[in-house]
Amino acid sequence: MEKLKTSIWQIVKKELKYNSFRKELEGRKIMYIIMLGAPGTGKGTIGNEICEKYKLEHIATGDIFRDEIKRETELGKKAQEYISKGELVPDEVTIAMVEGKLDQMNNVLLDGFPRTIEQAEALKEYLSKKEENITAVINLEVPDEDIIKRTSSRVICSNKECGASYNTIFMPPKEEGICDRCGSTLIKRVDDNPETIKERLNTYYKNTKPLIDYYKNEGLLESINIDIYSETTKEDTTKSAIEKIEKRIK
Repeated sequence: MEKLKTSIWQIVKKELKYNSFRKELEGRKIMYIIMLGAPGTGKGTIGNEICEKYKLEHIATGDIFRDEIKRETELGKKAQEYISKGELVPDEVTIAMVEGKLDQMNNVLLDGFPRTIEQAEALKEYLSKKEENITAVINLEVPDEDIIKRTSSRVICSNKECGASYNTIFMPPKEEGICDRCGSTLIKRVDDNPETIKERLNTYYKNTKPLIDYYKNEGLLESINIDIYSETTKEDTTKSAIEKIEKRIK
């Protein structure tokens, strides 16, 4: 009987928490958050925290490309040609892919898009047709040398269903080479080597950094300087990002 009462109370608490959150969101406009930052700045990690806070859909172009590459689709083959050289996938392919996703959902966080002014203009035009606007652009800033050190020491779980990510320097697994979650072998991405990372950074600064000025002029940019050596990097960055978003939605 006690176990039954406990189970019922847990269900009630969960329902109360959901209803409270739903009321909190009532009256808010649909949210479109953009994450900017060079490869390896932690956009994915911080983006996940923001999505959890606001119940947003996370659209990460990098994940979509990797899935297409694994399944050896035509898009995947085309994307692999550019990614393997540290170059960006052509705008027309990326824009069509992201707009297809946005057609299916509202309240999203975009990670890895837009990366060029052309993509930014295309997104602005797309949202204007829906009578929607970008809520905020969160720009994460980390020194290049720290990005190279952090990214080249990254490893991921070989089990696609798990997808856990670790860092052999900053967030190592309990047992070297073994995933804490599922026990599968940890592997390094082909493109996570210093040479490719440097090329990706060069490509970023050439093609993507102008977006910082673009969104600054649009009055949407919120930059955060990150110290990757702090023990509370994730918590501090997430807190700062949420504070900046809250300032814009109130």
